[in-house]
Amino acid sequence: MALNLMKAGHDLIVHNRTRTKEEPLAAHGAKRAGSPREAALEAEVIVTCLSDTPDVEHVVLGDNGVVHGARSGAVVADMSTISPDATRTIAELLAAKGIKMVDAPVSGGSEGAKHGTLSIMVGGDPQDVGKVMPVLACLGTKIIHVGPIGAGQLTKAINQTIIAGVYLSVAEGMALGLKAGLDMEKVVEAIKEGAAASWVLTNRSRNMINNSYPLGFRVRLHQKDLGIALETAKKLGVILPVAALMDQIETGLVTRGYGDEDVSAVARSIREQSGIG
Repeated sequence: MALNLMKAGHDLIVHNRTRTKEEPLAAHGAKRAGSPREAALEAEVIVTCLSDTPDVEHVVLGDNGVVHGARSGAVVADMSTISPDATRTIAELLAAKGIKMVDAPVSGGSEGAKHGTLSIMVGGDPQDVGKVMPVLACLGTKIIHVGPIGAGQLTKAINQTIIAGVYLSVAEGMALGLKAGLDMEKVVEAIKEGAAASWVLTNRSRNMINNSYPLGFRVRLHQKDLGIALETAKKLGVILPVAALMDQIETGLVTRGYGDEDVSAVARSIREQSGIG
């Protein structure tokens, strides 16, 4: 994502808590900063993309965080997937310092990040969203302003809920065909343009057929996202039975050491329970 911004002509100041990850960007001309505070000092738009809510809180609000370096009028675009409630709280604390915020979580996997074809769901004030749009346009091809601050995170929770069911159903379909002895490459080719068509079927069914699950998107991170969706659903009184089942399957995968495999590893559990080697 950072390289795509540089290719589009944006000047970047970068910081990563794992400092070696800055090196490829520095080799392409990015300026390195020693902390989030330092990275924010000269920035008009500050993009954060981190694993979980506590990480964003630390990087943005911590002792050496963005809030202590960003100038009034700058906009923080958080592209992480975190709690909608926490997003709104962070936005309020930044606003007290004159710093704007939009939430802009993404979907599209590592492929979308690499090729600049992510789907980006944006929450925030329209003026602030307009300011970050030239940045987001370098990262995604489908960018929708879905509502006020926090709405992006709620939309991402819906996205993760829906794809949980898709991953699970594709895994079941692949197991059914494998157990029946079908050529599953041909089966996928036969159905991928019909009513069963999905990104998961096209891009992840081969993982499930081969029982090999290179990244993609980590099981443990998808489970974290489902936790956000399930917590939100509980507050709203909405039942999410498929998401809850997927959460339990992913708990088993993480417990057995598969948390860093791609989400398509849900098929590992379906295969095992179906007696498929």
